[in-house]
Amino acid sequence: MDSSTMLFNQLKTSEPFFLLAGPNVIESEEHIMYMAKRIKSITTKLGLKLVFKSSFDKANRTSSKSFRGPGMIEGLKILEKVKVAYDIPIVTDVHETGQDPCKFSSRAYAIDAACEPVGRVADIIQIPAFLCRQTDLLVAAAKTGKIINIKKGQFCAPSVMVNSAEKIRLAGNENVMVCERGTMFGYNDLIVDPRNLEWMREANCPIVADVTHSLQQPAGRKLEGGGVASGGLRELIPCIARTAVAVGVDGLFMEVHNDPLNAPVDGPTQWPLRQLEELLEELMAIALDNIIFHRNQKENLWLVWPSLSFGCPLKYAVQFMDFHRVSKGKQRFDIDLSPVYD
Repeated sequence: MDSSTMLFNQLKTSEPFFLLAGPNVIESEEHIMYMAKRIKSITTKLGLKLVFKSSFDKANRTSSKSFRGPGMIEGLKILEKVKVAYDIPIVTDVHETGQDPCKFSSRAYAIDAACEPVGRVADIIQIPAFLCRQTDLLVAAAKTGKIINIKKGQFCAPSVMVNSAEKIRLAGNENVMVCERGTMFGYNDLIVDPRNLEWMREANCPIVADVTHSLQQPAGRKLEGGGVASGGLRELIPCIARTAVAVGVDGLFMEVHNDPLNAPVDGPTQWPLRQLEELLEELMAIALDNIIFHRNQKENLWLVWPSLSFGCPLKYAVQFMDFHRVSKGKQRFDIDLSPVYD
């Protein structure tokens, strides 16, 4: 069994969910190494399967003046250092515009030239939401043999993901998953329809919920001196994340930053590193409640707890005791945006 299939199987069977997390874009090698170390420390402590995420080029910025990252060559070098130093798999995205088609004899070859080097470093290649229907890009990514995570376009019905996932499989790659990242609601807002998390199961693959990008407000923030940038509703990240794990997704996608107020890209929707562990603990409690409840019904093995109104199978009792918390869903999450540089 090849390494991509092995990782894919590990992710599919991860409980209570796997996590794709990291800063939106590579700001510097020092920053990425710091973030990878801190996030891995947290997920290792909690027992979560982590795939570290960051982008080397943000090609679809609202403004041409926005920070895009170090580019593919330098960015992949940095991500490879993270992978080796901390022994964690990597997810990063490719864009159709990542290579200039004019430099190549054909459009398809140009896209292959972008995907192939990314596939040498990344364990998961992510297809951005705006490009989720681009056949040439999907096929080229699939041919790398890596796991492909397709983000659902903000303009797409969940049924579109069935076709996008099938394009990956028809290219000879069974290792595909699809990701909900919100749906346009007017011009400058997104909403998350929890029904999509169920309907996308028709794609017959793992379902990921992007609980940070889904709270963007595209081009919804006016800048001093003119122009616009994307805003966001960071305070609702816990709400959307609780919803996703309660429904029962396979994985969560979450952008995390140690200083969100000064992040060069998508600062308003990056979750503070300072409170990552606190949020994940609660989400694990909700997800484990679901797992225990449904396995109780299936296996009919009960261990009754005096303080609870339901029982749980003996073999899951330790996990349940470790992670059961009362959800904070009835109160606002007190978000601390002060920077972390320790």
